[in-house]
Amino acid sequence: MGLLLAMVFLGKALAADYRVDTVAAGLVHPWALAFLPDGRMLVTERPGRLRVIEPGADGRLALRSAPVPGLPAVMAVGQAGLFDLLLHPRFADNGLLYLSFAHGTPQANHLRVVRARFDGAQLHEVTPVFTSQPAKKATQHFGGRLAWLPDGTLVLGMGDGNLERTDAQRLHTHLGKLLRIDADGRVPGDNPFIGTAGALPEIYSRGHRNPQGLVVVDGVLYAHEHGSRGGDELNRIAPGANYGWPLTTGGIDYTHARITPYRALPGITPPLLEWTPSVAPAGLAWYDGALFPQWRGSLFVATLKERSVRRVPLRGGVPGAQEVLFQELGERLRDVRAGPDGALYLLSDSAEGRVLRVRPK
Repeated sequence: MGLLLAMVFLGKALAADYRVDTVAAGLVHPWALAFLPDGRMLVTERPGRLRVIEPGADGRLALRSAPVPGLPAVMAVGQAGLFDLLLHPRFADNGLLYLSFAHGTPQANHLRVVRARFDGAQLHEVTPVFTSQPAKKATQHFGGRLAWLPDGTLVLGMGDGNLERTDAQRLHTHLGKLLRIDADGRVPGDNPFIGTAGALPEIYSRGHRNPQGLVVVDGVLYAHEHGSRGGDELNRIAPGANYGWPLTTGGIDYTHARITPYRALPGITPPLLEWTPSVAPAGLAWYDGALFPQWRGSLFVATLKERSVRRVPLRGGVPGAQEVLFQELGERLRDVRAGPDGALYLLSDSAEGRVLRVRPK
């Protein structure tokens, strides 16, 4: 499918259509949110804390004062820190969850994923299931998002590290890739580059700059990633595919230098959508809830630079005209989640971050 430029959209939604309430405040750069079966929520803070949101004495949701004990050491420098949080599909039975975070030192670090058991109070049996290779320098472009595929395997996004861009094309490194593992960290036998000389077996797709949105819709994996100055992308992911970075891009460097003369090349899968100028996509959700019938069947893209959420209707895998939401908040939005109650939940990215709930007005 050819490229659809994301410059035409429906305009801004009327705030009269919804109301936005604060569920929890006082969070330091919250990054990801998960809904527990009993109605509580878990939220990660980039400095390396896992927090619980639960009913208080008055029955209203409130942030538990103390972080959850038992987290492993997290390298929290620059863009590095604690990232995503994903419940095991059978969490109600086994209490297992997965966390992604920066591990190591600024001179030698990795993206690590651990599995742990949460008993409602603390983490137990914290076990690494993936550590990116090789060690990299600097503290940028970790990716960090997690998602379950329908077959029960785990996909994670890994950024290019922002030092040697062409690592995103090289198969001897995890940098600039989407990666796929089993729930226990083993490598699935049908990963696309198994048997390729010199290739790391966890690689699922390549040519990614900094993927920070993953969601599965009707069995299909969608991902978005940050471009540089422009060239943010939404992609439909196929195993073994090459998504171009840095051989093809619609963006230019932060210095205004040209990264590549190519926007398309043979063998490169083009994006479904490109955002130029950059919106800085940071979270991705699928909404099919009952509270907002007009939003059903849409992807929601949280953005940092545009300080918005982009609604992208999706029909038969084809994105429609977009709608810009929640700019009146004036906040960088790190994540967006569809709640089990049909509401939409947002995380604001700041040193005084909030969990926000969007419901009909």
